Amino acid sequence: MKRIAIIITILTLWCTLPAQTNYTFITHHNVVKDSYNFWVSVPDTYDEKAGDMPVVLFLHGASLCGNDLNRVRKYGCLDAISMGRDINAIIIAPQNPGGAWNSVKVLNILNWVTRQYAVDTNRIYLIGMSLGGFGTIEFLANHGEKIAASMELCGGTIRKDLCKLNQVPLWIIHGTADRAVPVSRAQEIYESMKKCGSTDLLRLDKWAGVNHGDLARLFYLKETYQWLFSHSKADNPRQVNKDIQLKSSDMKDAYKDINRGSNVITVKNYSRKKQDPDDMRRTDDDDDDVAVSKPSETSQTKPEAPSNSQTVQKPVQKSQPATKPTSTAKYHTVKQGDTLYAIARKYHTTVDKICKLNKIRETTILQIGRKLRVK
Repeated sequence: MKRIAIIITILTLWCTLPAQTNYTFITHHNVVKDSYNFWVSVPDTYDEKAGDMPVVLFLHGASLCGNDLNRVRKYGCLDAISMGRDINAIIIAPQNPGGAWNSVKVLNILNWVTRQYAVDTNRIYLIGMSLGGFGTIEFLANHGEKIAASMELCGGTIRKDLCKLNQVPLWIIHGTADRAVPVSRAQEIYESMKKCGSTDLLRLDKWAGVNHGDLARLFYLKETYQWLFSHSKADNPRQVNKDIQLKSSDMKDAYKDINRGSNVITVKNYSRKKQDPDDMRRTDDDDDDVAVSKPSETSQTKPEAPSNSQTVQKPVQKSQPATKPTSTAKYHTVKQGDTLYAIARKYHTTVDKICKLNKIRETTILQIGRKLRVK
């Protein structure tokens, strides 16, 4: 009996462990003409037939420049996944060898990825820090029509023509104690946008006492991705989410609810099954980034990523039917432009509760006409 009790206890503990999510990190060297080398991260929830996977494009700062793609995993979206943050999206992380980001090269990569994978082109998001923040503004100024929402951290610009930025939900965060890129750069962006008309889609936060490298912690907060994913180019009218809040004090909790090693990372190199000539043609300032302070490596060991191993396959999670109605249940019929966050606000509930009631994810595509249980 004692042995049986021990076995039951072990099984109970095992069942309460967080489910592992498998991510395939794929390196791409000299794959797309007139571009950069880049990473693509694909979660095991990706379904080629569904075609509803959002994309997050991450532009790093000057400290990660070079010709070693592994540097791009030192901080940012890829490292957040390795640390245990689940990001249910395809992540594109190019490496800038040096100098200013070239928006055409970034666009060439984005176009290639959107043709290689089944993605939702209404939900492409852009986030960049420092030099990557400069690159973010440059990309939005040239190709803002591609982006559903963007977050720019401690960057700036030397451009004056920023009218396209007014058409994209944009959140700029800068610290007043930033000595690498002064906070005045953020104000300059706002002033240039104001000359173009309404800045209703802009959120501008200046955090007192926050320095340049501190903002790298935002890549590890779930609210960062919740804010991005709450927007879609299909929103009518386009609005900026002001309900999701991020404060400088939140950075101390950057690693609070993530568990190093809870995600399984498989590393592969991209190689063509056949030589595809279209692969090469598919195109349609500060030494920054203080190292991110992370939890003790001795207490939580990051698993070593196997090189060129096979992707771990896991059954795709399908949406389940909504919970059967009860006498107190309330439902919402999805209309064009609806997002989970807008629906949650309307019914004074939360996105988490709606997702649990309907067994869906925050990034699930909302089909027009679908009934969602909200209470």
